[in-house]
Amino acid sequence: MKKEKSAGAIIKNSKNRYLLLHYPTRPPRSREQYWGLVKGHVEEGENELETVKRETKEETGIKDLKIIEGFKETINYTFETDEAKIYKTVVFYLAKTKTEDIKLSHEHIGYKWATFEEALETLTYKESKNVLKKAEEFK
Repeated sequence: MKKEKSAGAIIKNSKNRYLLLHYPTRPPRSREQYWGLVKGHVEEGENELETVKRETKEETGIKDLKIIEGFKETINYTFETDEAKIYKTVVFYLAKTKTEDIKLSHEHIGYKWATFEEALETLTYKESKNVLKKAEEFK
């Protein structure tokens, strides 16, 4: 089984709202549209925090990301493409921003800033919901 590693962020704004991204259906094995968090592949020569900052800037235009020390959660899941079954590890960090106006990349079809309750209802996958719960409980 092929392995992939990504890093991402649970991003809060100054109004205590979480940033959610709307992902499109992806052929050839159509994963339906879903709501998730900022994340992306760790590239060669990058550490996880560099990936988080790069992916956040690429996917949202946010440049003032501030990582909150002490929060780091890992999720694992598998998915299939036409070529292979993939075991994916994603490491999430908690971060803050003052930026509200998001400039989406071509990878997404929408975004929203949501309260914790709204975010919990909107996120598609239970792994993302569990990470969000841990972020909300983190002080």
